[in-house]
Amino acid sequence: MSPSRKTVLEVQALTKRFGGSTVLRNVSFSAAAGEIVGLIGPNGAGKTTLLNVLSGVVKPTSGKVFFAGRDLSGLKTYAIARLGIARTLQTPRSFPTMTVLENVLIGALFGASRVGALFGASRGAQRTVHSGTVVTRHAESMLDLVGLCNRSDSPMASLNLQERKMVEIARALAMSPALVLIDEAMTGLNPTEIENSMRLIRRVREQTGVTIVWVEHVVKAIMQVVERVIVLNFGEVIATGAPSEIARNAAVIEAYLGTRA
Repeated sequence: MSPSRKTVLEVQALTKRFGGSTVLRNVSFSAAAGEIVGLIGPNGAGKTTLLNVLSGVVKPTSGKVFFAGRDLSGLKTYAIARLGIARTLQTPRSFPTMTVLENVLIGALFGASRVGALFGASRGAQRTVHSGTVVTRHAESMLDLVGLCNRSDSPMASLNLQERKMVEIARALAMSPALVLIDEAMTGLNPTEIENSMRLIRRVREQTGVTIVWVEHVVKAIMQVVERVIVLNFGEVIATGAPSEIARNAAVIEAYLGTRA
C-alpha cells in the first residue's frame, strides 16, 4: 500500500468461529483509497466469510474492522452500507421481473443522500434527489460504465450470467460507495467474458476512484488486475504482496498444489 494514500479499510486481528470451527483466525490487512486488493486462497480458506464480516452479514468473534477510521463493531448491515461499503455476491441476486435499470435504481435510491452529495445537492435539495431525476441519471451512468446501457429496459430474467454479474456491480456502484467488496465476479464465465470483466474492474477504479477488495477463484484475473494480493489458507493470512511476489511464494504454491509425497 502506498504511504501517500489514505487508509480506507483496516482489519485488525479478525477471528470468526462457528461453533467449534474457526473459519478466520487473526486476519489483519488494510486497503488504501483507490487501491484494488485481491483476496485469494483454496476452497474453504474463509474468503467469503471475510467479506461477510466486513459487510456486517456476520459478526466477528474477536477483532476489529475500521472503515475511514470508524469502528464498525455492532453496526447492522444496512448501516455499514450507508457509511459507504457496497457488496456484490458470488451468485447474482436480482428482482427478475424488474428491468435492468430498476434493479440498479435500488442501489441508487438506497444511497440517495450520497448520490445527492455526488451531484452537489444541498440538504435543502435532497427532496429533488429522492424525486427520481438525479437518482435515475446516476443509475443510468452506472449502467453505461458496465456496458449495459442498451439493456436498461430489458427484464433481468433475459440476461446471461455475465450480464447479471455486471448488474450486481452497477447496483453496488450506484450507491456511490467508497469501498466495494466484489465476490467472485469471474466464476462461471468463459475466457472472453473473463477478459471483458477484467477490463471492467480496471475501468471502474479508473473512472470512480473507488477502493476495491476482490475475492476471486480465477487467479489469473487477480494477478493481472490488482496491485496487492492477500492469500488466505484455512482462515489465516499466509502471504501478502505484489502479484509477482505472490506467484513465487513457496507457502502459496504449497497451499494450492500441495506437497510432493
